[in-house]
Amino acid sequence: MSPSLYVPECPTLFPRMLWHRDRPGRDFPPFDGGRTHWFYFARNAVWHLARRLRLDRGEVLVPSYHHGVEIEALVHAGAQPVFYRVDQSWQVDLDDLEAKLGSRTRAIYLIHYAGFPGPAAAMKRLAERHGVPLIEDCALSLLSSDGSTPLGSVGDYGIFCLYKTLPVPNGGALTVNGDDDLALPALPPPPPASVFSHTASALLKNIEMRGGRFGRAARSTMRRLGHRAVRAGGVERVATGTMHFAPEHLELGISPLTLRLARGQDFIAIVERRRRNYRILRDALGDLAPPLFETLPPGVCPLFYPLECNDKQALLQRLWAHGIEAIDFWRDYHRACSPAQFPDTMRARQRIVEIPCHQDLDGATMQRIAGLVRAAMPPTKSGVQVPDIALQRRSRLTCRSS
Repeated sequence: MSPSLYVPECPTLFPRMLWHRDRPGRDFPPFDGGRTHWFYFARNAVWHLARRLRLDRGEVLVPSYHHGVEIEALVHAGAQPVFYRVDQSWQVDLDDLEAKLGSRTRAIYLIHYAGFPGPAAAMKRLAERHGVPLIEDCALSLLSSDGSTPLGSVGDYGIFCLYKTLPVPNGGALTVNGDDDLALPALPPPPPASVFSHTASALLKNIEMRGGRFGRAARSTMRRLGHRAVRAGGVERVATGTMHFAPEHLELGISPLTLRLARGQDFIAIVERRRRNYRILRDALGDLAPPLFETLPPGVCPLFYPLECNDKQALLQRLWAHGIEAIDFWRDYHRACSPAQFPDTMRARQRIVEIPCHQDLDGATMQRIAGLVRAAMPPTKSGVQVPDIALQRRSRLTCRSS
């Protein structure tokens, strides 16, 4: 029997959003005051910035807790990654970072996790002291602030992904906060057929999310028809959310539809809904698994709720069976990073599950999600066997990428 609930991992596209008026000149945080360059992927922005800064001449200090695709982009651009410690609560070890700064250091790379701010100000001071730039990776933190300071605005450069937070088909951005002219060419938009494919997928997910079993049947039928049309027409679909860096997509820019849809969003409401949904999960699940963050600081726009679990594969399978697209968050790592050197980071990789709390979900749905998570949590005692569960949707959901 198929589940009655469908909770997609990312926000979906409501049909009315296609008719939102594009208001020229209206930008959205954190791009109001900075100079912005647009890309298809955030990872492509990492590569172009690394090439422009000539990071191939030395080392880049990067966090031990990373997705891997951002490291691939740096390595492909010629940089040598040197990893600094991040503990299992996603806190940067500033002493370890400072100890690894040296004559070959060409940049410091900071990742803000799930909308929660890292120590950008302290790392900026370290970067200035050593005469190197600070790059803030905000791929998971669009619309988030540290109090009144937008994430990505403290460092010399900010990297952003749009389609993780907003219902858009693609989009990455690079902001320049300093005096660097950073002359980068405007990149051509992606193939229209690919943009249409992603847009249709987001609309179909919205139909399933709101339509229950009828919506699921409608989405399934339309997906089959769409796949046939794609195969028959030979459409090149440039997939988002992929696990690895693809050099062949480096020269793709953002689509005009992405910018139009993004500029039509109610950013204040998005932040408020995500914060409300996060608090519902924290209050409902805090006694079951202590929250990674005890408080929700002002300005934070949570991308998801990070839940620690002793057997996350069992939990993921149970949630997928209930129609909740939970994510195995950042289980893997770049091969250049030694897992033995960073046991705290490895513990986080083995234990954290991403629970959706995006703006499409109302309070009642969040309460249902919380109840299902509580029921699905595996026993805490080690060695307990967990029965296999037939998956109702995709067999494997993987990590978010830049």
